[in-house]
Amino acid sequence: MAKIPVSSLLAGIVFWIATFQVGCSSENAYRYDTIKTEYADLACNLTPSQAADASGTCAVNSSLTLKDVLDIARANNPDLLMALARIERARALLNKSAAPFYPQVKVYTEYMQGDAPSAYLFKAIDQRKLPPDANFNDPGWFENFESGVSAGINLYSGGKDRLGREMAETGVTISQIDRDSIENQVMAAAIGAYYDILAAANFTRVAQESVETTRSQLRIMQVRFQSGGALKTDLLSLEVRMAETEEILVQSRNRERLAKAALAEILGVEPEVPFGIADAEEYAIDIPEDPFAALDYALVHRPELDSVRQKLRQSKMAVDAARAGYLPQLDFMTRYYVDDPEMRYSSERDNWTAGLYLNWNIFDGFATRSDRAEALSRLQEAMAADRKTLLAVKFDVKKAYINLEETRQRLNVATSNVETAKETYALVKRQYEGGSADITRYLEAELAYSRARMRKTTAYFDREKARAQIARAIGQWTGSRTRSQG
Repeated sequence: MAKIPVSSLLAGIVFWIATFQVGCSSENAYRYDTIKTEYADLACNLTPSQAADASGTCAVNSSLTLKDVLDIARANNPDLLMALARIERARALLNKSAAPFYPQVKVYTEYMQGDAPSAYLFKAIDQRKLPPDANFNDPGWFENFESGVSAGINLYSGGKDRLGREMAETGVTISQIDRDSIENQVMAAAIGAYYDILAAANFTRVAQESVETTRSQLRIMQVRFQSGGALKTDLLSLEVRMAETEEILVQSRNRERLAKAALAEILGVEPEVPFGIADAEEYAIDIPEDPFAALDYALVHRPELDSVRQKLRQSKMAVDAARAGYLPQLDFMTRYYVDDPEMRYSSERDNWTAGLYLNWNIFDGFATRSDRAEALSRLQEAMAADRKTLLAVKFDVKKAYINLEETRQRLNVATSNVETAKETYALVKRQYEGGSADITRYLEAELAYSRARMRKTTAYFDREKARAQIARAIGQWTGSRTRSQG
């Protein structure tokens, strides 16, 4: 009958209890609230009550300039924080890729019991305690403790480990470039949201002035109607216009609130965080006036181009790494250990081994050939992606300049229209007050003037946003480092 020592049973029970307790105690560590609290310092995560008291680039003050908006977005935008985390992950993979170039060292202890003749003989010999009268066919029950240290290192793998290291280095570069690409997009989005708020605030001011003007005329008309100096239809027309202006004011205020909420999302803060926006200077974003110079700049600085080229290099490395599957692998292994049935080890009975191990996979069911075919297809895909990205960047720059020219022309027309509408409104107002123009003509002139001002506001901020889109299209917010060309 097999013997199982009590000490072994106790050790197993203790191990099971320890494992169970660790599992129970760690359950709370994986709750969402626990994790969020523990790692809260990885992002600003400003709540409405914290925003005003925050310091540094995460502070959301009462009035934000364009520079403030860009600084906060760089520090707290969730997409950028995710990109930074991906960079750290790529660096961890890079460090891991160096592992095959170092020896792997392990310390171990094992316990064994049984009545297998082969196991008995080998363990007894390693113990240096083989009885001279041992029955090789039926040696009986035995037990053994073995402790030791083993080490090994790969000497040759067909270049696969070296290529893996280079691919990991390229992966870090790609993650950094992708972060630049995200920053470029976030900056343009933040500027667009910033100008949307200014435009909405301008709409609100125009709508408020229109409401006050209409309300003033409505009071005058009510007095005139009560005294018999105005028709009921004139009063009703003004009341309808009053309702329209109030509706426009409500829409403008709602548009401003939504624009602020959109900017808050880009800044990585709660939509309820209160903040104001300072007026920006005209032409706040510097861009090349020459589209051809802008295209040349974009071809050097757009991160998408560098990213796809780095991925192309990585794909070629993967092809060569797959080819390494056809080559042999050479490893060096060594081990030092001692054995004893009662764990009473002695340096006089120690053991060691060392050797070289050559492995050559002659046939693997065409797995290596399939891996190489997959790598070649990825290389082909990367080649197509490279051309697609190049064409997309060229189109992006061209489209951005076409849109800028459109907004410039719209602004010129809108500016001229405002002057005309303003002059017309002033003239009609005098005629209306003098009795030579009816209320309908007055309302038409006032409405035309309000709409002209709003169209000018829209065109002005569309031009500023178009300039920001050009800056994004040429890669202006991607740092000062020059992109690689291959």
